[in-house]
Amino acid sequence: MSRSPLVGAPLWRRALQRFTASESDLAARDALAESARQGGVPCGQLASRSRACVCGTLRSVTARPRGGVPAVEAELFDGSGAVSLVWLGRRRIAGVEPGRRLKASGLVAEDDGQRVIFNPVYELICPDGA
Repeated sequence: MSRSPLVGAPLWRRALQRFTASESDLAARDALAESARQGGVPCGQLASRSRACVCGTLRSVTARPRGGVPAVEAELFDGSGAVSLVWLGRRRIAGVEPGRRLKASGLVAEDDGQRVIFNPVYELICPDGA
């Protein structure tokens, strides 16, 4: 895992960085920190043909057939990148919807240059304070 350029920087420099960073940069940084806290590997560092556990927020969820088989496809974002989660043989999965936090694990594959985990084992993460 690469270190942030601000690790070990003076407090004033880290504070200045937070004030000048864009809102999306701050959200991505927070999402990555939460993913690490939950035990997830950053999506940006996933290696093909390896088992991994990822944690993040679902950006989109669609029902789309793959090779004539019904499938639910979701894009999980953790601040460092995204991975597609595909459940084959399903048309809908209760609780799997855009905006939900999810922890998933399985074998990482590549499909048309996109990282994908087929039929992952998953766990829905409750929002803080719930």
